Amino acid sequence: SGEMDAILKAQGLTEGTVAERFAAIGARDGMRYPNTDEAKAEMLVDLNAQVDEIMARAGDWFDTLPAQQVEVRRIPVYEQDSSPGGYYSAAPLDGSRPGIFWINLKNTADWPKHTLKTLTYHEAVPGHHFQRSLERSAGLPLIRTMLGYSEFSEGWALYAEQVASEMGMYADDPMGDLARLQSELFRAARLVVDTGLHHKQWSREQAIEYMAGVTGDTRDSVTREVERYAVWPGQACAYKLGMLKINELRNKAEEALGPDFDIREFHDEVLLTGAMPLPVLDRKISAWIKEKQGA
Repeated sequence: SGEMDAILKAQGLTEGTVAERFAAIGARDGMRYPNTDEAKAEMLVDLNAQVDEIMARAGDWFDTLPAQQVEVRRIPVYEQDSSPGGYYSAAPLDGSRPGIFWINLKNTADWPKHTLKTLTYHEAVPGHHFQRSLERSAGLPLIRTMLGYSEFSEGWALYAEQVASEMGMYADDPMGDLARLQSELFRAARLVVDTGLHHKQWSREQAIEYMAGVTGDTRDSVTREVERYAVWPGQACAYKLGMLKINELRNKAEEALGPDFDIREFHDEVLLTGAMPLPVLDRKISAWIKEKQGA
């Protein structure tokens, strides 16, 4: 919230809460695609261009890049009322289609233009597409490619948003960086709402009011989120917990290895052995650090 406040003040927005000022930016002229089929097609073109842009820099941060392509597609209309804002489908094992980042376009007001980069980096590159594609191309037993651990996969995708910032994808885009920080705020609010619903016995309406007021997201999008948390206790908490663990292990490796630390090699170590519980990842990276020190 503090970092967001600084960006907002630099843009001349000083009155109101962080959420209110963030929402005000999204409501400005030109910041939203019209809610028409033509504009939604234009949005998909722009999102696929964002994938291409970050892939052009990915080799500086990852030794191993996915062999599979990824595309951005619209969630089918018959699914959109019960679907989240976006999700990723891995390429099938037979390679008959690419990986797909699905985005919910029921209402384009849910996606102000400056928020789309962060979503792309989370759902596609270097987020879920990197994690799932590299897992499936690593020669693991079939069952290892089918099991899922939210704390690993979602933790990686949230960490990937941070990596995109480190790659310079927001260097000349303060509004995009503002949206990245709002994404962090969104994940923090999830921890509160999940706990509120399942421990403190919050009502559905209480959770919606809190989350809309804190994040500045539209009521429609927040409602879908709260209904998801209601039927999937704890899953929303996994995002932040996983990101914190990956950053903890990265910091540990950087401190232990000093000039021998290579971010590309670290990312391979995290991704190329597939998803796993966080304690197992901790043991794996700790063993890799010792091996590197011995070398």
